[in-house]
Order: sequence, then structure tokens, then C-alpha cells
Amino acid sequence: MKASDIPNIITLFRFLLVPPFVLVLLQEKFGLALLLFGIAGFSDALDGYLAKHYHWSSRLGALMDPLADKLLLVSSYVTLGWLHWIPLWLVGVVILRDLVIVSGALVYNFRIERLEARPSMVSKLNTFTQIMLVLAVLFSLAVASLPYLWMDVLLYSVLVTTLWSGIDYVLRWSRRAWRKGAH
Repeated sequence: MKASDIPNIITLFRFLLVPPFVLVLLQEKFGLALLLFGIAGFSDALDGYLAKHYHWSSRLGALMDPLADKLLLVSSYVTLGWLHWIPLWLVGVVILRDLVIVSGALVYNFRIERLEARPSMVSKLNTFTQIMLVLAVLFSLAVASLPYLWMDVLLYSVLVTTLWSGIDYVLRWSRRAWRKGAH
């Protein structure tokens, strides 16, 4: 093992956190779920910092990191939806957006050119709002209920940014494919 492998090991750790996180959610141990979600968030920030600061970035890490994040977020939404703490219609919108993006990315990668995707600012905002909603729900369940208005603002922020981000990806990558002559 080399020092440059540390970010990928941390990312692997984040993958391994998902099953226990889902299990404690299903057992309605919301305080522990909040702690595990926080640890996952910290590990994401840490591996990103190490990869950038020490130039320990790798193609594997660039693929694994967003997959680990996506697995944690989708698992959070599906489980919290299953438990009726997040509306199922919002879970459906979040998953549909991800399926559209992944499908488009695969088509682009195999039919147009190798995909070197970087998240857009809209996508980063969407990820932030999705994380904030999960944190708010877990905090409300584990520590103290947040005002309904805050929860509604977060819920509809996730809806708007999810739709906006999905449309942004479709338009941006369609234009790029068109310019590459894949029409």
C-alpha cells in the first residue's frame, strides 16, 4: 500500500458504511444513523482533501468517489421513503434523475467518446440539498424536530434542484454529442 492509496481506501470505507447505515435506519436507531451519515460525510471530505492536496487523485478514485456518494444518498432516500419520512414521489424523482444521468453517461461513453464528467454547479447544489434533507430528517428524528416550514423548504429545494440538474445534464450532454457529430 502506498500513501496515494489512502483516498481510495477511505472511499472503500464509505461503501462499507452503507449497509450498517441502512440497517440502523430500518431499526429506527436514528441517532446512530445520523452519526454514520456524518462519518460518511467526513470521510468524503477527507478523501477529497487528501486527493487534491497531495495530488493522490486516480482514475479509480474519480469513479469510486461519486459512486460511493450516490450509493449512500440513494440508500438514504429509498430507506427514508420506505419508512415514510421522505415522500415516495420525491424518492422516485431522485432515482429517475440518477437513472437518466447514468444511462446518458453510458450511451455517451460507448457511442461518442470516453466520458470525463465533472459535476456542474447545479449538480453540486442538488447534492448539497439532498444531503441537507437527509441530515434534517435524521436530526428531527434523533435530536429535535425541526419546524415544518424548514422541512418543506428543504423538500421542495430537493425537488427543484433535482429536476434542474437532470434537465441541465440532458441538455449539456446532448449539445456535446451533437457537436461531436453523433446526431
